[in-house]
Amino acid sequence: MSLRPIKRAALSQPTREGAGVSLRRGFGFGATEETDPFLLFDDFRNDDPASYRAGFPWHPHRGIETITYVLAGTVEHADSLGNNGSLTSGDVQWMTAGSGIIHQEMPKGDPQGRMHGFQLWANLPSSLKMTAPRYQDVKANDIPVITDDDGTQVRIVCGEFWGKRGPVDGIAADPIYLDVFVPPGKRKTLPVETSRHAFAYVFDGAGSFRDASEPTPIATETPTGQIVRTPDATNRTLVIFDRGDEVVVNAGEQGVRFLLVSGKPLKEPVAWYGPIVMNTQAELRQAFSELESGTFLK
Repeated sequence: MSLRPIKRAALSQPTREGAGVSLRRGFGFGATEETDPFLLFDDFRNDDPASYRAGFPWHPHRGIETITYVLAGTVEHADSLGNNGSLTSGDVQWMTAGSGIIHQEMPKGDPQGRMHGFQLWANLPSSLKMTAPRYQDVKANDIPVITDDDGTQVRIVCGEFWGKRGPVDGIAADPIYLDVFVPPGKRKTLPVETSRHAFAYVFDGAGSFRDASEPTPIATETPTGQIVRTPDATNRTLVIFDRGDEVVVNAGEQGVRFLLVSGKPLKEPVAWYGPIVMNTQAELRQAFSELESGTFLK
């Protein structure tokens, strides 16, 4: 067995999207080699309704799949196919945009005004870029939860882990998407197939994903917004792993909760502008031409 070393670790960066939603971006709109088949990861956590209520009004997608995982508040969605509904705490929506869809996502806070969720974009291979759009909406109660003997808890959003399979299936990138909590002071080893690209995103507590031979500290952010350097990955830290077949985490005094996501790289060219991702610039130009001419939806 070989531990996956950290290739890169960094804080997610503040940005604005949609009609003015303040969020934190782990990666996106840059080189994709490290994260292939994943293109973008956003943390849209906010306690101020004014910072998210404008939402993400009607916009197109083609050539990708979007995965929305809600932890607090509600996201109401509607699309050009006539679908509409809402995601609440613990729910997941996996949307395959395929040949093209136009939709909107409007976040609403819980009674305390809190909104928290994540959105991940997964690329589609060239053979499936123009597949028919579809949704998989999964309620919180349908997501299996495994609790290990040491108190480690894993929610399996997608893929197979420790002998159980998550409810989302038929995804081109064959991802494994886990929500992991490791109790205070515990050390946990989690298997990740060597052929996959993998990343972790810490959103509660702190923990180290390094072994004793890797003491180099990484940048973290204190609750007051101060940037410090520490061996632990803390709130809003993205960790991209190098090759290996297992990830080791040592939880801090408060324990650590993080997403652990892995997928098989597509190794295909990416032509990308905004919400549309194709393989060539010609395909990209055609998509935007169809948007202008009203022939985008198939």
